[in-house]
Amino acid sequence: MGTEENKQDRMKYRLADAMKICMKKMPVEKITVKEIVAECGTTRQTFYRNFQDKYDLINWYFDRILLESFRHMGEGETVYEGLVNKFHYIEEEKLFFKAAFRTDEQNCLKDHDFQLILRFYTKRIEEKTKKPVPEHLKFLLEMYCQGSVYMTVRWLLGNMKQTPEEMAKNLVDAMPLELMKAFQEIHLV
Repeated sequence: MGTEENKQDRMKYRLADAMKICMKKMPVEKITVKEIVAECGTTRQTFYRNFQDKYDLINWYFDRILLESFRHMGEGETVYEGLVNKFHYIEEEKLFFKAAFRTDEQNCLKDHDFQLILRFYTKRIEEKTKKPVPEHLKFLLEMYCQGSVYMTVRWLLGNMKQTPEEMAKNLVDAMPLELMKAFQEIHLV
């Protein structure tokens, strides 16, 4: 089974590489599955065995990069350090993210990023406190995560010139006071 999973993962990465090549030539909205599989040297059937559509492929690849950056957010590390890691990963894959974040179509990366970040922070809070996040804190966390995604997209698309470290500091500084206190209690800031 492990070998089959590795083979499937290799194909997914090959399709992601083909998608990145296509992104250099045209906007995401114009890229078709036909073009992705032609670039990859595989079939539409193989594509659809791995992904629902091109946005599913983009989200899968984004997950791999984000999960890798979250892996660096080990126990005891702060929100700031995790954000710095995330922004460095985004910089390394800038072309991919710029193209992917430009679209607002179904299954888009902005919504996916929001859901991943919200789940990540919720899980960290619940692991540390051993109880569900209270409703009022959930509201603040959702608002904070939406704002973080929005500012990340602005930064990535070139509207902001901050370094990853400056962006991380700005996002930590923008945290609502009550959320900041909750994060301080569990040593995440």
